[in-house]
Amino acid sequence: MTAHTSATTVDLLDPARIRAHAADGLAALLVDAVDGGASLGFLAPLEPTEAARWWQEAADEAERGVRDVWAAHGPDGEVLGAVTLVRTDKPNGRHRGEIARLIVHRAARGQGLGAALLAAAEAHAAHQGLTLLVLDTQTDSPAERLYRKAGWTPAGTIPDFAADPTGTLRPTTLYYKRLP
Repeated sequence: MTAHTSATTVDLLDPARIRAHAADGLAALLVDAVDGGASLGFLAPLEPTEAARWWQEAADEAERGVRDVWAAHGPDGEVLGAVTLVRTDKPNGRHRGEIARLIVHRAARGQGLGAALLAAAEAHAAHQGLTLLVLDTQTDSPAERLYRKAGWTPAGTIPDFAADPTGTLRPTTLYYKRLP
């Protein structure tokens, strides 16, 4: 599935393409986001080797059919954003998925890439028969505006849920979205 937004292409990556971009574009994207304050499960400064290792693990999960990865590429092929969709293997949860690690490079924000990545993952999830998506994000983060604008519903906030990249505990808001 490929989508275009201005001069950017958003496409679903197979495991080989995730691995091909893991050590450079995807790792650099993750490092940029964490160093810029995005709460993505890592502390700053994030080492590029640790970021690349995470993407290699994501490729392994994609190979097992657990995680899908989309990347937004600029006109020169540089990775400007990414998002993943994770499915559960539990029999009672096969109808749902989790949007995880929606990332847009700081230099590419404000151009609609986050919305395009999210829309691609949502459309794929619906096409795969998922009827419910969930996600969590740091409360009062810029990402919350994106999710609310895209029709996501807040389900609640948990205080001190996760440390931000500086190590400070922050609240997290859980969201859900029903798919047609």
